[in-house]
Amino acid sequence: MNTASHSFGKSLFELLSSMRFAISLLSILAVASIVGTVLKQAEPYNNYIIQFGPFWFQVFEKLGLYDVYHAAWFLLILTFLVASTSVCITRNAPNFAREMKSFREHVSEQSLNAFKHKHEAAITQSPETLAASAQRYLEGQGYKVKSLPREEGGVLLAAKAGSWNRLGYFLAHSAIVLICIGGLMDGNLVFKVQQLLGYKKIETRDIPQSQVPAISRLTPSNPSFRGSVQIPEGSSADVAFLNVADGYLVQELPFTVALKQFRIEHYSTGQPKSFESDIELFDHAGNKVREATIAVNHPLIHDNIAIYQASFADGGTRLTLLGWNLFAPAASSFPIEGTVHQDTTLTSAAGDYTLEFTDFRPFNIENMGGEIESSSDTMSVLGGSPVSDKKHLRNVGPSFQYKLRDARGQAREFSNYMLPLELDGRWYLMSGVRESPNESFRYMRMPLDAEGNIDGFMRLRGALLNAELRPEIAARFARQALPQEAWGTEIEDKLKFSATQVLALFAEGGFQSLGGFIEGKVPEAEREKAAGTYLRILELAAFEALQIANRQAGLPAPAADDATGWLVRDTLNSVSDMFVYGAPIYMQLTQYDEVKASGLQLTRSPGKNVVYFGSLLLTLGVFFMLYVRERRVWLRIKPGHALLAMSSAKHTIDFEKEFTQHAQALDTLTQQASPPAQ
Repeated sequence: MNTASHSFGKSLFELLSSMRFAISLLSILAVASIVGTVLKQAEPYNNYIIQFGPFWFQVFEKLGLYDVYHAAWFLLILTFLVASTSVCITRNAPNFAREMKSFREHVSEQSLNAFKHKHEAAITQSPETLAASAQRYLEGQGYKVKSLPREEGGVLLAAKAGSWNRLGYFLAHSAIVLICIGGLMDGNLVFKVQQLLGYKKIETRDIPQSQVPAISRLTPSNPSFRGSVQIPEGSSADVAFLNVADGYLVQELPFTVALKQFRIEHYSTGQPKSFESDIELFDHAGNKVREATIAVNHPLIHDNIAIYQASFADGGTRLTLLGWNLFAPAASSFPIEGTVHQDTTLTSAAGDYTLEFTDFRPFNIENMGGEIESSSDTMSVLGGSPVSDKKHLRNVGPSFQYKLRDARGQAREFSNYMLPLELDGRWYLMSGVRESPNESFRYMRMPLDAEGNIDGFMRLRGALLNAELRPEIAARFARQALPQEAWGTEIEDKLKFSATQVLALFAEGGFQSLGGFIEGKVPEAEREKAAGTYLRILELAAFEALQIANRQAGLPAPAADDATGWLVRDTLNSVSDMFVYGAPIYMQLTQYDEVKASGLQLTRSPGKNVVYFGSLLLTLGVFFMLYVRERRVWLRIKPGHALLAMSSAKHTIDFEKEFTQHAQALDTLTQQASPPAQ
C-alpha cells in the first residue's frame, strides 16, 4: 500500500513538473482566451439564443463559453498550471542557480577536442604567460574568467558570459505563476464556493433590486467583482448588477454613485465620438466624499473599486403622443403620455394591450442616397434594398421604440420616427415593425397632405374602411366614369356594384384580399387585365372617398392634380400595409423631454496588480532569453600547444563571428614574442 502511494505521488510529481503538461495547459488557456475575446462575455442568455439558435446555445452553455474566465474548468486549469509551474521552478531553480555560478572547470581535454567549435595553435610562450594575456583579452570582451592550474601541467582558463540568460527562464515561469494567481484572485472563487455550499443563489426574476433577497446579494466586502449599472441623470445607485448564467446578482457597493450630468458627442455618421459623466460619490451616511468626471479609458478609482464609463442609454425620457385608431372609420386622435422603460395599458376595440416603451433616440443617421423598394403587400426596409449605391447620410430626427403586447403575451416591436422623411420626392411619416429582435424593421409609409400633416391620410383611410360610405362612394365613382346620358342605366348599376365590391374587398385585407379574389374568380389568362381594371376602379373610387372625407371635415374639395393622385396611391399602399402592420393604433410622437442615462462598469480586481507584475516579469524573462546569449569559452594551454573551445545554447551568426574573433585573437597572442628573462 505504501509502495503504491509512493509510486502515485512520484507519478503525480513527474506529471506536474513535466514541460509537456504545462505547455498543454497553456495551449488550452490560449484557445479559451481566443474564445473569450471573440465571443462577448456575460451577456444575457436571450442575446446568445438569438445569435446562435437554441441548439448551439445549449452546446456553448454546457462548455461554459459565455463566461469563459469564470468557468469552473478555466479556473481549474489555472490552478493546475500554478501547481505545475511552481513544481517546475522548485525542481529546476537550484540547477539553474548552480549553472549560473559554475564555470564548468572540470571539463577534460578529451571533451574539448569533441567540441564542434574548437581551434588549436602552437605556442612559444610559457603557458602562464599566454594564460595571463588570454585572461586579459577575455575579460575585455565581457567574460568572467577563472584560471586553474592542471596537475598534468599547463593552465585551463574557463570563461563565461551571458549567464543571466538562465534567469529569463526563472522569470518567465514565475510570471506564469503570478498571472495565473491573479486570474484566480479575480475568478469569483468566493461566490462559487458560496454557491456550491448553497449560501448564494442566482436571481432569475425580473424584480426591483430592493426586492432581491439576501441569498442573491453580495456584500461590499466581496473581494472581486465586475458589475454594471445604468444611472439616469439626477439619480443615484448604491448597487451594481452582475450578469451570471441566466440571471444576475446584486453587488452592494460601499458608497453611492450619483450622476449629475451626462454628455455625448457624435461623428457625422452618427457614431458616438466621446461621452463622459459628471458623478459624485457619497458614503452611506450621505456625506459627499468625492466628485469627478469619468470618460472612456479614464476611470475613477475609489476604495479599490474602478468606475469605468462603459455605455449610455435612455434614462426615462417622457413622451407626449397622439394615438390614431387605424381600423376605426373616424379620423380623430387621442392623447397618450408615456415614459421610456415604463408600461401603460391601452384599451381598444381589438382588446386590451400593454404598451411597453423601450427606447428613445434623439437623432438617427440614415442613408437616404438610394430609393427604397416597396410594394403594397410588403412594407419597405428603411436604408435597405437601395436601387443605387449612392450614399447620403442625414439626420432624420428623433425616434422611439415600444412593444405592444396583447392579452396572450404576444408582442411586436415598433419604431416610429417623429419627423417626416422625404422619399421619392414625397414626404412620409415612418413606422417600423418587427416580430423578433433578430429581424430588421419593416416600415409603413404614411403620406403627408398638402399641409404637411397625416390628417388627410387618416381621413381617406377612415372613408375607405367605412362601410356606410361605400354606396355614396360607388355612386360618385359611377357618375364620374359615365357620360350623363348613361346615368340611371344598367351600366351605372354594374359600375356601382363593381366599385362597392372592390372597396369591400380592399377593406377586408388590402391588395392581398383583392389578389385572392382575382385568383379565385378570374381565369388565369384574364387575371392581369382584371387586376389592372380593379386597381383603376379602386384608385378612382378612393379619390371620390377623399372628396367625401374633406366635405365631412368642412374642408375644400381636393384638386385633381398629381399631388392628390400620389396622396391617394400612397394611402392605398399604406392602408394595405396596415393589415400586416400588426397593431390597431399608430402612435405619433409630438413632444419629448429627454433624460439620459450613463452606463457604468464597477470593478474590484485585486489580482490586477499581480497580473501586471507578472506581465513585467514575463517581459523581462523574454528579454533575457532572447537577447542575452550565454557563451562559454575554455582555453587549455600546455607547453607548446593551446586548445580553444567555445559553446552556446544557440549557434547563431553572431556566435560564429565571435568564435572566429576569439580564434584570431588566440593566433595573435601565440605569435607574440616571449618577454626576455630577467
